[in-house]
Order: sequence, then C-alpha cells, then structure tokens
Amino acid sequence: MYTDFIFKQLEKASLIANKSFGKVTNTTKSNDNNQVLTEIDLEIGKLLVSGVQTSYSEHNIIDEEAGVIDKNSEYTWVIDPIDGTSNFANGVPTYGIMIGLLKQNTPIAGGIALPYFSEIVTAEKEKGSFIGNTRLFVNKETNLLKSLVAYGIDGHQEKPNITEDEAKLLGKIILNIRNLRTSNSAFDSVMVAKGNYGAFLNRTSKIWDNVAQQIIIEEAGGIYTDFYGNRIDYSNPLTKSKENFTWCGASPTLHKQLQDIINA
Repeated sequence: MYTDFIFKQLEKASLIANKSFGKVTNTTKSNDNNQVLTEIDLEIGKLLVSGVQTSYSEHNIIDEEAGVIDKNSEYTWVIDPIDGTSNFANGVPTYGIMIGLLKQNTPIAGGIALPYFSEIVTAEKEKGSFIGNTRLFVNKETNLLKSLVAYGIDGHQEKPNITEDEAKLLGKIILNIRNLRTSNSAFDSVMVAKGNYGAFLNRTSKIWDNVAQQIIIEEAGGIYTDFYGNRIDYSNPLTKSKENFTWCGASPTLHKQLQDIINA
C-alpha cells in the first residue's frame, strides 16, 4: 500500500516541522509576494524527495522547491513540503505537509500531515480516507446556508482587478453560507475531509497544492473539481509545474449549490 510509505514519510517530516516551528527565518519569493520560503521547506522537501527516490526510484517527482525529476514513468509523486508557509513562518499552526501520487493523470494516493495537531491523513483510491484507523467522511449537511466554507484568496498586485472581481464573487458565496473560514492551507482541506467544513475553494494554486488533497477529499466521499466544476487536467503533469490550478472541493450536495452560485 502506498499509504504506508506516505504515512512514514509524513511522520518524519512532521518531526522536522514541529522541532522548528516558531524558530524559522523566511524570505519572500522574488516572483510572487504571496509565496514565502523557509529553510524548513527545503529540508522537508529533500527528505520527501529522497524517500521517493529510495522506495520508488523509477517514478517521476514534482517538488515545489526542487522542481521536476523526469524518469519517464506513468507514476508521478507531487510534493508540497509546507503548504501554508506564510502561516508556518509566522508561528500560525494551520499549515500542512502534502504528498500525492498520480498514475498518468489520475490521483491514486496521498497524504496530508498537520504537524502541530499531530494528525496525518492518508488516502488511496477506492480504499477510503483515514486518520489512523478512523475513516473520514465529508459533511452530510445539505443546506449551504448552514455550512462553514473555507476559501483561500491571494492578492494580485500585478492585476488588481482580478482580486477585486474575485472578492465580489466571494461576497456572493459568503451570503449563502453560515460563515467563512480561511487558513489558505491544507488544514482547510483536512477540515473538509473530516466533515467540519462543507467546502474549500481556491483560484490561485499549483499542481502540488491539489493532488494529495483531491484524493483525500474524494475518498472521504466528496467531489473535487476546478473552481468552475470541471475535471482537473493533470495530463502530462511534468509540464504543469508553472500552471495555475483552481479547485472546489466539497460534499456532493454542497458542491452543486456552490457551482450554482459560481456559474450563475
């Protein structure tokens, strides 16, 4: 089972993160004011890449910091050493570590660690999502107005109208939910898989932000699409490291209600 490997790797990575939490220095990436980098991103990335290379040496790898490692395989591991680095760097505990596996263009396994909370969620296609031996299920609430919804939004200083338009649509969503939540990290996707939140949406992300949380939400009974309800395109994944991805992950009923608002 891939989940055994994923769990062990995330367990090691969580130890590194917890040991350094609240003690790191950070820099802002030159090409994006929203993106923060710490020395721990690099350390955890090296650990996870090394783990894959040792156990699955014939597989491709996409790592947020290390880039693309092409082994001409139909399997591709997609790694985000710290998702929510801005949170981590500022001593905010809502961050995660993600590792997912694609077979061609389909997510088939993944895991998310929430180190501060000592939780590791794993999932494998057609086998369910779990924390330890506890199987996870998305929220059964059928009324969006009674649901907590998470939404990650970044500022686009280079094109302010993008953020202004997005904020208007977010306003419509907020008027149809109970309350808005946003760590803008893998913490929110775990809350969806556990049934605490009804949905999590984002319009500015990369491939490594998506693969692990997609399989986890889907195996918990949810639906995971791009922001507008379309299937996410992971074809030729090694060419997509710079491409923007969007998502809408939710329980089936709430996903439909959100899509009715988004596509109105």
